[in-house]
Amino acid sequence: MLAVFGAPRKRIALALAALAFLTACQAVTMGGGPRINTDKPVPVALLVPSGSGSGTDEEVARGLENAARMAIADLQGAKIDLRVYSTGANPERAAAVARDAVSDGAKIILGPLYAQSANAVGVAVAGRGVNVLSFSNNTQIAGRNVFVLGPTFENTADRLAGYAASQGKSRFMVIHDPDISGQVGRQAIEGAVAARGGQVVTTGTYELSQNAVVQAIPGLAAKARENGVDSIFFTASPTGALGYLVQLLPDNRVDPTQVQFIGLTRWDIPPSTLSLPELQGGWFALPDPGRSARFQSRYAATYGNGPHSTAGLAYDGIAAIGALISNGQADALTVTALTQRAGFEGVNGAFRLNPDGTNDRALAVAEIRNSQVNVIDPAPRSFGGAGF
Repeated sequence: MLAVFGAPRKRIALALAALAFLTACQAVTMGGGPRINTDKPVPVALLVPSGSGSGTDEEVARGLENAARMAIADLQGAKIDLRVYSTGANPERAAAVARDAVSDGAKIILGPLYAQSANAVGVAVAGRGVNVLSFSNNTQIAGRNVFVLGPTFENTADRLAGYAASQGKSRFMVIHDPDISGQVGRQAIEGAVAARGGQVVTTGTYELSQNAVVQAIPGLAAKARENGVDSIFFTASPTGALGYLVQLLPDNRVDPTQVQFIGLTRWDIPPSTLSLPELQGGWFALPDPGRSARFQSRYAATYGNGPHSTAGLAYDGIAAIGALISNGQADALTVTALTQRAGFEGVNGAFRLNPDGTNDRALAVAEIRNSQVNVIDPAPRSFGGAGF
């Protein structure tokens, strides 16, 4: 589940008023990466997961390429020569394709999707001085010449923990899936809560079966009561154990009107989750809904159907690359340039790449109310303001 966004996890990034081209906000200086000639179209390799034999991968690949081409059409003052390569879902194939792309002249690589493939690509082209903007959200592969564009557990946890702290919440419980994804999510929450001045006073987990979750509930509820928690973070997704947890905890004297329920995952996908009575008043984070809707509407108008949830990542990558090369500097695609602290504007919100290969994304905090999503703390418009 951790490999990318979804399962593998799949997610995104913001539009200017009409999803126009996104601009970098400050000059850049030399760091690790190739020199480029901005007087000519800059070769960019887009690595997509087509050719794996999976219908889902083919759908994702189309969405990524469509969004990348839409972003190129929006560029102002920058020219990109987009070259698309199929990686399938195989790390060895991805590495070979990446080497071919660099031999063909690519100055930066956008993609691939899966974490193992992204890691293999980074290793394959590191000696060539080429940076990789992968579509993964797995921070374990981030670093050196590999960046992750996908929304991360750490970023989401920090946003929610910061908002919770502003509302006086200080004693947290983390109830997490037992797999790697759940453990990483728990660690992200623990770090975020501590950084925001709170305390994770207890944690709990369960085996991944319906019967095991049901059997674990009394013990989890007892921990919550005995430790006097005022908030519970859940790592489970709506398609996993979440429904059982939130419906049975109140039966065991954990009142969601007294203990704040908080989700590390999107609670509006699928939309039917919003109707759960026990989740009314619950909090989760998501990209700016208005900006996301504008991108989806524009994509549908251009291509005849809505975008896959990962498509915005390709738009973001091209937008960032275009914003940097529009400055006309030969060092526009170096690590120093890519990690400029002002960040960029993407189709779902402001974002920036960090020197350690991770990212920060502007997220809104939403509350479920009357079975609808209500934004209670809007996504920040820039870095350094409230919410960051």
